[in-house]
Order: sequence, then structure tokens, then C-alpha cells
Amino acid sequence: MNSGGRPTRPVAAGSNPPQTVSGSKALNQVQKLIFEIGTPRRTGVDLPEPKGTESRLGSMERKGDIGLPGLSEPETLRHYIRLSQKNYAIDLGVYPLGSCTMKHNPRLNEKMARLQGLADVHPLQPESTVQGALELIHELAHWITTLTGMPTVAMSPKAGAHGELCGMMAIRARLDADGESKRRRVLVPESAHGTNPATAVRCGFSVDEIPGTDQGCIHMETLREKLVHGDDIAGIMLTNPNTCGLFERDVIEIADLIHKTGGYFYCDGANFNALVGRVRPGDLGIDAMHLNLHKTFSTPHGGGGPGSGPTVLSEALKDYAPVPFVVKDGESYRLIEDADNRSFGRMCAFHGQMGMFIRALTYMMSHGADGLKQATEDAVLNANYIQASLSDVMTPAFGGLCMHEALFDDRFLRDTGIETLDFAKAMIDEGYHPMTMYFPMVVHGAMLIEPTESESREELDRFITSMRSLAERAGSGDVENFKAAPIHAPLRRLDETRAARNPILRWKPPDEPPKAAKQA
Repeated sequence: MNSGGRPTRPVAAGSNPPQTVSGSKALNQVQKLIFEIGTPRRTGVDLPEPKGTESRLGSMERKGDIGLPGLSEPETLRHYIRLSQKNYAIDLGVYPLGSCTMKHNPRLNEKMARLQGLADVHPLQPESTVQGALELIHELAHWITTLTGMPTVAMSPKAGAHGELCGMMAIRARLDADGESKRRRVLVPESAHGTNPATAVRCGFSVDEIPGTDQGCIHMETLREKLVHGDDIAGIMLTNPNTCGLFERDVIEIADLIHKTGGYFYCDGANFNALVGRVRPGDLGIDAMHLNLHKTFSTPHGGGGPGSGPTVLSEALKDYAPVPFVVKDGESYRLIEDADNRSFGRMCAFHGQMGMFIRALTYMMSHGADGLKQATEDAVLNANYIQASLSDVMTPAFGGLCMHEALFDDRFLRDTGIETLDFAKAMIDEGYHPMTMYFPMVVHGAMLIEPTESESREELDRFITSMRSLAERAGSGDVENFKAAPIHAPLRRLDETRAARNPILRWKPPDEPPKAAKQA
């Protein structure tokens, strides 16, 4: 079938599946673009022209139609319901994205975030009317510092990268206050998240890359060599567990070496969900670390608006934290809005991510200390279960146990004519969202799988069975179907390079056919 000139259904390699007149396939309803099914002359609501008003737009008043499609109410509902059925979601199945932690969001969290008095709180309300909200922020900050073993936390950052920026700005502020402005070099492992070097550069630092070892961890000899002449080193940005899904075993020595040089240790806390209840970052010598609340404490990934990236700071950096922050004053709570001489200032106007705070605190309180620890252990257990169950048909990138995510490379596809991308597209036909592909880039053809603690053994076994079947099919020479995949999806495989270079971002109506001349 064609819709607006785009193929909406691929043909399976070597087969001729029967087509339907409607274009739909059982419960998989065909759906055109909303512009193709609606017209400006149709509307679901009919409002009378306002009386006694005069336009103030003058010559700027619109002369023609706005061009938006008009639909009836049932058409609108069906359009979005049909689209939702074509979208993969964590509520539908396993979401094996590595380094992203797509975990279940408990509905209790959502219920709490919608409580009257919290869902509609406004940042410009008088403090006396938002005491409950301020107390909630203060309590969440308390438990974050307790779990991390750090003396303070900046709650205002809106996401992981924003939290990185907060940590590195605090480090720069401390260096400048100490007369160490010459320290502008930051060491970053080659396997780091891409935001790490970007954040360092944004803060005025230069980036010095450190290679990894064959075991997937930082190359300690190279680190020691770079620190020999380290008068210009501001610090290191290290993810632990790292992006290969491995715990940096030399982390305490790394902290000692950096501190001895006069620098600071920034830890990318994106993978804190593999440490909660087991390891406190403050005990490892870390000076600054952001937390992704969506990864560790089950707020929605993306948040439907502002996310949240609280950043914990060590004793050496706590006085340089940004404003605003909440303090308890007797029996009441208040916001500190004005920066003192050492704070690096303000990152954003308000704590606009209240919904994320509510969900995170709900998750902590409903789990308790033992539950948070078990969640960590289950996440690590599930990842190792997947790695062990697939290691005979796929190739783990590194030996030994992993942490919360299992990393495979493409050696098992060697000489098959099938690539990582083909394997990922075939996963769609099996009903799974593909894992993270080609990251970390230090591993050739990387496939990074993070099951999280949310998945039961039964769900993991279904996933493992599908993955084993795909690996065995790849080894048997089933190249044609892998190259055609996804076969069962509503849309066939896109030319991703062309789509990236020449995206079509605006719908244009097709040219109307010429009208026949009237007969005289």
C-alpha cells in the first residue's frame, strides 16, 4: 500500500504476502498523516463569530486559511489511538536500551505527582503557601545525600547534562577562588558519555582523552603518566560503573591520584542505579556527581517536560553550590535565593521539576532502604543473566561479570554478511525495541543491553529465546531476511543516511489534478 507516495508495508524477502483492500492488517490499522485525512473546511467544534471585537493586527491580520487539518472528534481520537499502537513503550514490553535505563514507572508515583496542592503548585507563590513542596524538596535532598554519602546536593539542575554542567562549574569556581585558574585540563576516558567532553569544553576546559584497557576500564599507566606534569589539570570526568557496564576497580586510587595533583574528581552518575545501597560515591573520593532521577529513582524518561539531575558535592565544593536551595528554619522551610561570595550563582530560575521530585521521593519511600538495595542487586543480576544466557551464541565484549548492563560486540556476525544494524532491525520483527547500537564507540559493532530490575525471569527468558534464535539464524546464512527486516513493522527500513541529510520536515499538499474543461 502507498500513503502519500511512501511505502507503508515492506514485502518480505522471497515471499508475496497477501494484501488487504483497506491496507490494514487485522488490529494493525492503516493510518495516514493527519494532514491527509483532515481538511481546513472541517471542524469538530463550531463557534460563532465573536461580536463587538475589532482586530488589532492591522495589516498583519491573516488573509488566508491557517492550513491546519480539521477533524471530527472520533476521527481525532482514532488517529492518535492508531498512532499509539505503532509506538513501542515500557508498558508494552522489555526496553533493552543500554545506558538509558528504561525501567517501569510505578503508578503510585504518578498518583502522588497528581495530588492537588502539588500538581498545581506555582513557583511564584508565597513561601508560606508552599511549605509542603519545600519540605518535600528538603527531604528528597536529605535522602540523596544519605545514599551518596555527600554533604550537600544542588537540586535545581534539570537533567543529567545540566547536572554535569553544575558539577564542573562548581569545580571551576573552587579553582578560581583558590587562584588556580591555570588548571584548565580535564581528563576524560575515551568510553565516556559524549556529554562529558562537551560539558568540559562548555565550562572553558580543554579535554585530554585517556584510553581504555582490553578489560574495558581506564588505562591506569596512561593516567599516571599524564599526572606527572599535572600543574594544569583541573580534574577527571569518570563514569562508574562505566559505559561498558563495568565497575572501575581502581576508582579509589584514581581519586587519590587526582587529589594529590590538585584536581577534582567528577563522576558521571548516570549509572548510580547499579550502586544504590551497595556503594556510597562519597566513600570513593568523588567530589561531584549528578544523578539521573529517571534512571535511578523511576521518574519518567524525559519527564514529559523538565527532567531532573540533582548534583551532589563534596566538602571541598559544597560552598560553591548554585542557588536556589531549600533550608529548614525552625519549623518552617525557606528558599535561599541570593548567592554568597563563593556560590557560582544561579543555573535556572525555579525548581520547575517538582513532579520529578515527587516521583523520586515516592519511589524511595515505597521501597525503603532494603528495597532500593534489592533493586540494585536485581538490576545487576538480570544483566548478568542475559550475558550468561547469550554468551555461547553472541560475543560479550569483555570477560567476567558485568554490572547493570551487558555489552556484546559483532564478532559473532563476522563473515555472515549481517551487520549490527541488520540484527537490530530483525529484533523489531520479534516484537522488541532494539538495544543501544554502536555505543560505546570503543567496541566495534556494540550492542548494549540493560534489562533493569523491572523485568521478571519469564520476560527475560522470552527475550533471550528471541535473541538466541536471531543469532542462530544469522549464523545459518539467512542474510536475505535480515537485510529486509523489519518485515512485519508498519514501515519498512528507512534510508537513515538520506533521512539525516535530507529530512522532510514539512508536509506539503499534493498538486491538485487539472480540472476538465466544461462542455459548451
